[in-house]
Amino acid sequence: MPPTFFNQGFQRKRPSNHKLPPGQYETHDFPVLSAGPTPRIALDKWTFTLEGLVEEPKKWSWQEFNALPQQDFNPDIHCVTQWSKFDTKWRGVSLDTLLEHVQLRPEARYVMATSYGGYTTNLPLADLRDGKAFIGLTYDGQPLTPEHGGPARLVVPHLYFWKSAKWITSLRFMAEDEPGFWERAGYSMYGDPWKAQRYADDDE
Repeated sequence: MPPTFFNQGFQRKRPSNHKLPPGQYETHDFPVLSAGPTPRIALDKWTFTLEGLVEEPKKWSWQEFNALPQQDFNPDIHCVTQWSKFDTKWRGVSLDTLLEHVQLRPEARYVMATSYGGYTTNLPLADLRDGKAFIGLTYDGQPLTPEHGGPARLVVPHLYFWKSAKWITSLRFMAEDEPGFWERAGYSMYGDPWKAQRYADDDE
């Protein structure tokens, strides 16, 4: 059995909403989940990089990143530990905006997200495009706290939330899919909550 996420207590409610994927419960809290210690990143040291199968890597400082066009996002989010939270309020930079700054090579089909602290998770490139993902900078109108992945977190709301890497520092574009941290431990390579793809066996 793969290792389980640490979770800080939260209230679970009976499923009562058609927006709930199978096996999920609605919560009004925002549980804190972690695979290790919470890094504290000084903003003057923070960088974000697009690299791998690109013609030229692109790196931003915190100041440069915050100068990019930002949007409001209100997705439902779903954790593999079975909680779902509806209509969350984020502000950040769309992945579509970021991808305008690099020229991807034709063979780029997958992405490895890497966090400060060494966490990684893999995603198909298609799941980051067309409004499907963003880098979150604020939550509920406040700067994103370190416990929830601040100062900046990848958010891919249509997949289980472990795919939304906290403390994001880079996206590496790849030709072939590779497992990240939880995927190597036996979690699903894709993580679709509507198919209950929690573990690798669920992908079959």
